[in-house]
Amino acid sequence: MSVVSIPIVNKNYPMGCEDGQEARLIELGKMVDLRAREILDKIGPLQENSLLATLCIVLADEVSSNGKSVDESDLQEILARIRSIKQKIS
Repeated sequence: MSVVSIPIVNKNYPMGCEDGQEARLIELGKMVDLRAREILDKIGPLQENSLLATLCIVLADEVSSNGKSVDESDLQEILARIRSIKQKIS
């Protein structure tokens, strides 16, 4: 397992991933950072946990709007990642 530092709105978050998936995780991190910055540009400053919640809702809405179905295992993985991030920022 590898650990990659993902910058999101000027703060680094260490994220674990399978070996060989580092580049994919970095690319996903860039997408998340971009969306977080767009949210902040539109609605102004937010506390970190409020930004995280807003970002999750926006990304979930995008996923559901794309017509892709999300199954229970996807949701469990997303929830686990959210909990991991929450622990790191608390």
